[in-house]
Amino acid sequence: MKLSATNHRIPLSDGNSIPIIGLGTYSDPKSTVKGACTASVKTAIDVGYRHIDGAYIYGNEHEVGEAVREKIVEGKVRREDIFYCGKLWATKLEPEMVRPTLEKTLQLLQFDYVDLYIIEMPMALKPGDETYPRDENGKWLYHKSNLRATWEVECHPYFTQPKLLKFCQQHDIVIVAYSPLGTSRNPSWVNLSSPPLLKDEYLNSLRKKYNKTAAQIALRFNIQRGVTVIPKSFNPERIKENFQIFDFSLTEEEMKNIEGLNRNVRFVDMLMWSDHPEYPFHDEY
Repeated sequence: MKLSATNHRIPLSDGNSIPIIGLGTYSDPKSTVKGACTASVKTAIDVGYRHIDGAYIYGNEHEVGEAVREKIVEGKVRREDIFYCGKLWATKLEPEMVRPTLEKTLQLLQFDYVDLYIIEMPMALKPGDETYPRDENGKWLYHKSNLRATWEVECHPYFTQPKLLKFCQQHDIVIVAYSPLGTSRNPSWVNLSSPPLLKDEYLNSLRKKYNKTAAQIALRFNIQRGVTVIPKSFNPERIKENFQIFDFSLTEEEMKNIEGLNRNVRFVDMLMWSDHPEYPFHDEY
């Protein structure tokens, strides 16, 4: 499949399609300047992104919607050009809570629909309006769910997911990779003992040959395998740089060498919930 900056959608098994690169919009509301998400999404659309990955819990869906609507008014895009993925949080997994929660997302975005709506994480917290429910002693309040799978998984050169990728390819399932460049070094939810991906010697050894950064090499590796990537950035230059991955291809040998970097290292392991009965990250995927 020939991918380009202007034509990089890949087919889904239901007849729809998904752009193979998207902009991740996660941010910590406490440390993110108001309007930063709006500016980033507008930059991304101008650069060529047509896939935006967001969530109600990020607290910035209103900014995503504002940015998209502005670009529609400008004539830069139509709503149908944009693929928006929203997410259902862990306290809203009861069947009767799903539609009202989705409708809140639509109200914030001021969209008539979202293109994909997935479960944020495959373990439930106590249902209700409290985002992070705890008891009077500060202990997490868990809840039993009946979940089997989600669409997004962590996937990058240190966690290449070979078995899962093979299974998905056999069943026409598209993998969406979060943290395709590793992730921020936030100690509250990231395994800081994991080596920084973008400092990898081999990834950086390819910089001169392709005049690309280690980040661009890592992203190209995944899209060349048919894996959709959603790198997060609010930095305009990084947003542009992450999109510049359609003007080169890695050789078969280089792809194998990057596959060989796999360490089964998971950056996002959510250890604060490791005692949850449904904690998913003990599994190899």
